[in-house]
Amino acid sequence: MKWVTFVSKSEPSFNLPRVGWISSSTGQVLSHPQLPSTVLELIKSAENWQKRTTDWENSGTALKFERSSIQLLSPIPRPVSMRDGYAFRQHVEAARKNRGLPMIPEFDQFPVFYFTNHLAVVGEGDLWVQRQALEKLDFELEVAIVVGKAGKNIPASKADEHIFGFMVMNDWSARHLQMEEMKLNLGPAKGKDFATSLGPWLVTRDELRAHVQPGPNGERHNLKMRCFVNGKQVSFGNLKDMTWTFAQIIERASYGVTLEPGEVIGSGTVGTGCFLELNGSKITDNQWLKPGDQVALEVDALGRLENTIQEAKEDYVGTP
Repeated sequence: MKWVTFVSKSEPSFNLPRVGWISSSTGQVLSHPQLPSTVLELIKSAENWQKRTTDWENSGTALKFERSSIQLLSPIPRPVSMRDGYAFRQHVEAARKNRGLPMIPEFDQFPVFYFTNHLAVVGEGDLWVQRQALEKLDFELEVAIVVGKAGKNIPASKADEHIFGFMVMNDWSARHLQMEEMKLNLGPAKGKDFATSLGPWLVTRDELRAHVQPGPNGERHNLKMRCFVNGKQVSFGNLKDMTWTFAQIIERASYGVTLEPGEVIGSGTVGTGCFLELNGSKITDNQWLKPGDQVALEVDALGRLENTIQEAKEDYVGTP
């Protein structure tokens, strides 16, 4: 199934998010009053929602929405937490080479990740970025998983069973801020924490069976990945080329720690999946994102996630 969180543009309560799903027959967004109020609640529930949504759709009791009448938000607007991996060797090797650095041997010893801001998640549409973050603004073409079943010390052999679903992820990066901060060896901080786009929908694991490549270290998925900037393709890769599988990342992340339903884990950037890599490899010429640019990430079976860069005001915003 493809689960969505959306707001209606045509109803008086349009600013209240609701849960829905994509009809496999019409492509419309469907919903029902008996659905939980958030996808996170739905994931935690033991209810067979797939059967219930099929019944609602077949009986004609589902509410129908045309895509033009709604705004898709992130499927999970407020994840329980959000980690981002570093799983594609091609990206890591190229990025280091472009900085005059050899490939770091520790990359092959264990998968790594960092925590990013789970409260700065957006879906499709305008992406409002502060002035300082616009200096060398970059996209990152990724796929994210959502944990569906709690677990601690999860072995890679069982880790795929803990995945609820998959979605496209854009790990926006303010490279100027990131490069300054990383000199202190304490993570990217403000270079990353201002926004992450997730969407357009959350595709359940069972829907990707035809794309699975089983292996001793967990499942890989043969899904082509592309990025377009203002309609021009700049990136191409495949999710199956992850050096570290999601199962291995889950094994590492859950060591001594309980992973909870609703936690999000990104794959890291696919090879060619950002301007930092493309510019350094001379594929693009010092190209960065600017206000007005449209960035579209496409992943087979997971959909197309589009954002348009806008410059945000720097007014003080506080609560009483």
